[in-house]
Amino acid sequence: MFYRAITVGFLIMVATVLRSAETENNTVLEPRDHFPAVARQVVSILQRGHILQMPFDNRASARAWTNLLTILDYDRSYFVQSDIDRFEPMTFKIGDAIKAGDVSFAYDVFKTFRERLDERHTFVTNFLANPVDFSVDESYVWKRKQAVWPASREEQDDLWRCRLKNEYLGFIIARELDQVEGKTNRVAAAGVEEGQEAVAEAADNSDGVATEKMAGAEAAETPTVPEASTVELPADIMTNLANRAASLMAQTPEEFVGRRYQQFKIVIDDADSDWIFQRYMSAVAAAYDPHSDYLSPEKKEDFDIEMNLTLSGIGATLRPEDGAALVVDLIPGGPAARDARDIRLRPKDKIVGVGQGDGVVEDVLHLPLSKTVRKIRGKKGTKVVLMVVSGADPSGMSVRLVDLIRDDVKLEEQAATGRVERVTLADGSERALGVVVLPMFYGTMQRPGTPGFRSCAEDVAKEIARLNDHNIEGLLLDLRNNGGGSLREAVSLAALFLHSGPVVQVREAWQVQVLNLPPSGGPAFRKPVVVLVNRSSASASEIVAGALQDYGRAMIVGDSKTHGKGSVQSVLPLSGKNSGSIKLTSANYYRINGASTQLRGVVPDIVVPSLIDALDVGEDQLPNPLPWTRVDSTDFKQLFDMKPWVIAVKERVAERLAKSERYVSYSRLVQHIREMTQKTDVPLEYNARREVAQTEREMRKLQESVEGGGEAETKDGKKDDLILEEALLALSDLIDVSEGAEIPEKSQNTDFRALMLKVFGQE
Repeated sequence: MFYRAITVGFLIMVATVLRSAETENNTVLEPRDHFPAVARQVVSILQRGHILQMPFDNRASARAWTNLLTILDYDRSYFVQSDIDRFEPMTFKIGDAIKAGDVSFAYDVFKTFRERLDERHTFVTNFLANPVDFSVDESYVWKRKQAVWPASREEQDDLWRCRLKNEYLGFIIARELDQVEGKTNRVAAAGVEEGQEAVAEAADNSDGVATEKMAGAEAAETPTVPEASTVELPADIMTNLANRAASLMAQTPEEFVGRRYQQFKIVIDDADSDWIFQRYMSAVAAAYDPHSDYLSPEKKEDFDIEMNLTLSGIGATLRPEDGAALVVDLIPGGPAARDARDIRLRPKDKIVGVGQGDGVVEDVLHLPLSKTVRKIRGKKGTKVVLMVVSGADPSGMSVRLVDLIRDDVKLEEQAATGRVERVTLADGSERALGVVVLPMFYGTMQRPGTPGFRSCAEDVAKEIARLNDHNIEGLLLDLRNNGGGSLREAVSLAALFLHSGPVVQVREAWQVQVLNLPPSGGPAFRKPVVVLVNRSSASASEIVAGALQDYGRAMIVGDSKTHGKGSVQSVLPLSGKNSGSIKLTSANYYRINGASTQLRGVVPDIVVPSLIDALDVGEDQLPNPLPWTRVDSTDFKQLFDMKPWVIAVKERVAERLAKSERYVSYSRLVQHIREMTQKTDVPLEYNARREVAQTEREMRKLQESVEGGGEAETKDGKKDDLILEEALLALSDLIDVSEGAEIPEKSQNTDFRALMLKVFGQE
């Protein structure tokens, strides 16, 4: 039952692709004349300008060596140990070679990689031409980030046998389960087959030595998804999508498995000298930290688009992972964020195919992110179709099609929003609470009062004033998925809840600067505050949350910790035509208590984990992250001793959650995803694998009721946000145990800086 033979036509197609690729492989790629000078500039600036102030020594060379090999062979399956042995003499010599104007090592590595790719394609072709036995009790280890390279060709062949067997078996089981559930060519209102399932390889790619972002409306920040509006598509488009989904389901397992490796080979055969040099210099820059990078002229153009406030595209932030384009976040106001359908794009999904309009969906697996991005971008009003692997399934066993109409993402739709929420108390009465959602720390460079000026702190202040008119008893500041932004705005935002004093410390080289609250007429809100965060809350979000926690001004609720990015990047142009730029980490953030947010992030007072907390997300999951450090604490005085209140609230939260059937079910889902993330292998015996696949489907059904950490839509059209609901109840608990404690309208401490200004009229 589980044996098959590949069709003659498919063999001919594969052979044709391979013959064509062999012809292309005769081209020898060499560095362009100006590359040595560019490489020397990159190394020189890293040594002088990076926060580590570290020479490009043996340690940096070894990291760059590892980075380069990881970029090409992320799961250590193409190279064999004899290749690694041949590359090894360069482990500690990359810096010396670059200083001498020699960048040939990257081209030598790439030439070998392309040879191994040819060999693997021959193996794939032969494998797909022979039957496979799925009755053998064995497994495939798909997490290979830390694995050793195969010691021999025989060992490599066995690894690939299991790898291909895994993809093939997963595909046929997914199709069988669809048929059992009766999901054959059924079209939802979204215009795509509901039950379309297929298998995608779960290779464990590193996060990429150089993080690349952007897909049209991709911004540098990580905002929260606003209220969505359903996208209605014409009947003919719905029919076309249904036919395309049916075609996808009709493909043979041989076609499904073979196409992805054909596509990867085409991409590598299309690589030019610039492509190799970009990755080599990115590997060199990332030897210092994961946020430092070399930006070729093309990549710099992408970066500039990313910084724009009005863009045309789908509205998503992407980075490479597992050879695919990982959806990091959705931009509020963009087409992806406005989409309310079941098939909608979600953070942690992986894009493996892109189609234009009603055309064919092209595989983009292993395609450089910059090229995938260019396929996703397009003119406003045109349609793009994405083939997506579900992020809620770490094994990669769920694929769907998502169609979106490209549109502009406007700053207005990314702005702070506020609303009143009500919680029911034990006596049946209701308590009014304010919620302010801040997707990003935006802010223009214009001076206040001038045309075009925009400030997120000013917008939040307006929302707070409006909420105060509703006599709210407490405020929840939602910073989930807020990846940061303007440091100035972070400081100004903290001033809305404090009187005076330091907010954050910034260390550049060996000099530490303390940033204080700007002069104000007093805090905009004086009642109890909760700050809601998750593992995607980073940078400026961590500054605000950390400062309010240190002052005892707010209780932090959310995932086990925030992202942990405590660094600042600067972009510097390189001299010379077509030289590009370098992005390097030039400073570190520190909390006012002296601790860095790097790696450790901000640890919430009340932990209510979301689904993202079960995934390998955070600064500590990136290659070569900067270490955690600390500086001296600043002089500041806590407004409240929150510890007794936090202990009391924790007890209430624990008791409430233990009695909640909904939360218990949700916790099962979080735990399941955590276990799947930690699991390193999958069974290759049919019955065992089918049982795993069935369990995955049951978990996905459970996810539909608590989507994305409790963000599913209820029947009345409102967001069913389980985490937010619990955070609001925790805020109500805080009001109870603190008896609604308010900070004074004006500081009771003497502000000596203000006094000196008053006396002398100058600083």
